[in-house]
Amino acid sequence: MKLASIDIGLKRIGVALCLASNIVTPQVAILRKNRNQAANEVKAFLKEWEIEKLIVGYPSASEEMQRRIKHFVNLLELEIDVAYFEENMSSIEAEDLIKGDIKYKRDGRVDSIAAKIILERYLAKKQ
Repeated sequence: MKLASIDIGLKRIGVALCLASNIVTPQVAILRKNRNQAANEVKAFLKEWEIEKLIVGYPSASEEMQRRIKHFVNLLELEIDVAYFEENMSSIEAEDLIKGDIKYKRDGRVDSIAAKIILERYLAKKQ
């Protein structure tokens, strides 16, 4: 099954793919100019890769972010399965993984590595 995960942030959306064999690869993050533009880019990404299930990072600590994330996912109007999965500490873990890289905060790599971590955790729990 072709899976993708997204880590939804206010400025960027991290994206990762798992097309086969539980190998997860981060993709280029989607820069968020506004909700509709970001939703259209996520939809296009999912269609391009023929994704069958989307895993969405979901924070347990912030009800406001939970509400925003569910609203954003509704904008996607998806016809594929969506699973919300705990994302706690994924961004911090991603930052630790690429410490020392210059300008990592703004280019979206942290966001996509966080999406990769979320998808890897999801896959590990499914086994």
